[in-house]
Amino acid sequence: MESRICIFLLRSVPLLILLGVSSGCSLLRTEEPTVYSESEPVIKPGIERRTLTEADIDSEDFEVGAFAGVMSIEDFGSNAVYGVRAAYHVTEDFFFEAAAGATEAGKTSYETLSGGARLLTGSQRDLYYYNLSLGYNALPGESFIGSRYAFNSAFILMAGVGNTEFADDSHFTFNIGAGYRFLLNDWVALHLDFKDHIFESDLLGTDKYTHNLEGSVGLSVFF
Repeated sequence: MESRICIFLLRSVPLLILLGVSSGCSLLRTEEPTVYSESEPVIKPGIERRTLTEADIDSEDFEVGAFAGVMSIEDFGSNAVYGVRAAYHVTEDFFFEAAAGATEAGKTSYETLSGGARLLTGSQRDLYYYNLSLGYNALPGESFIGSRYAFNSAFILMAGVGNTEFADDSHFTFNIGAGYRFLLNDWVALHLDFKDHIFESDLLGTDKYTHNLEGSVGLSVFF
């Protein structure tokens, strides 16, 4: 009996050893890491790229145009104003502009209330001005219309000097203003301008500096 048990144990030991080795190898075996292809991103965003058509400024430095709007002559009401302008762009930021405009003065409150009294004749109510200004493109940027079109634009600051012909007299004039330039394409621009023409006048009996405000819309071309 004892001899049979010994024989059984001797035969079982190699089998147990083999089972232990195989189980150990299975415990040491690890899974291989997942390799992602560089050509296929893990996250695929569903965003479509938009193609924008942007209007660039022409490479030329000269600009000419015309404008029309409303001018309020201090003490004489508001009337239509029209004129022309020409500019030379020295750099991308600075430019010189020459402008000339014309309007007509209305009646003062005194003339309206008095009935027949008139301070100025018909020809004396015509106002003409011309000036030379320095402009600065303060905030160049882009404006968007819809989702496909982008246009170069700039907020402009201006200041200059000139002359105003009004009531048979010439007045040395300061002008300050601001505007917005919107490039429709590479050679046509839309302008929105607001200016104050300041000159000294004594038409109402006392010397004072009058502020004559002008708002206008214009088109210009580069060449």
